[in-house]
Amino acid sequence: MRDRIATACARAGRPADSVQLLAVSKTMPLPCVLEAMAAGQAAFGENYVQEGVQKIEALRAWEAEGGRPVQVAWHLIGPLQSNKTRVVAANFDWVHSVDRLKIAERLAEQRPAELGPLQVCIQVNIDGGTTKSGVAPEEVPDLARAVAALPRLALRGLMTIPEPQSGFDAQRAVHARARALFEQLRAAGIGGAAFDTLSMGMTADLEAAIDAGSTLVRVGTAIFGAR
Repeated sequence: MRDRIATACARAGRPADSVQLLAVSKTMPLPCVLEAMAAGQAAFGENYVQEGVQKIEALRAWEAEGGRPVQVAWHLIGPLQSNKTRVVAANFDWVHSVDRLKIAERLAEQRPAELGPLQVCIQVNIDGGTTKSGVAPEEVPDLARAVAALPRLALRGLMTIPEPQSGFDAQRAVHARARALFEQLRAAGIGGAAFDTLSMGMTADLEAAIDAGSTLVRVGTAIFGAR
């Protein structure tokens, strides 16, 4: 997978280290995560809060029992409801799926000070998909300004999950719209220097996403196999 990312970066005229690989470990048991960790992976994405917290706690227990400590970053990439913000704020390092101010405010209020800022992205419904979460593109600037002003959060960028498209050109066109919005916010100074993450692209479309400017691709199937 790292070779695939490096090849896509080379084709786009970008350095290979400009794109981070997020291993999506949803539904995968802890031994699969440990195997990926042993291969050098240190960032994992979870879609479901309870499953993710269970995995985080299991890894802590494994380390307490003598497992080799590894600095791992846990990213929540699935929908987040208000009644689960506290446990997310206390356990995860990143949340990609902020799509309304209420969620961001609760995360800011509930983030333990000793953990440092929670890294967050705003999820954008870039193509208006009826089955997808996320804020409409025209509403993003106001939400981004409000989130960036909250304490104990660091607004890092945008996340998108567009509807599947057939063919490289169609995939890239959708991702390019997200890149344009991302650059618009950067030009306005929203989020400051920390605003550096464009989370888009998965197993089926990561080449198009990288060509359009993604800085983080979320890959599950190509790493862990079909679920």
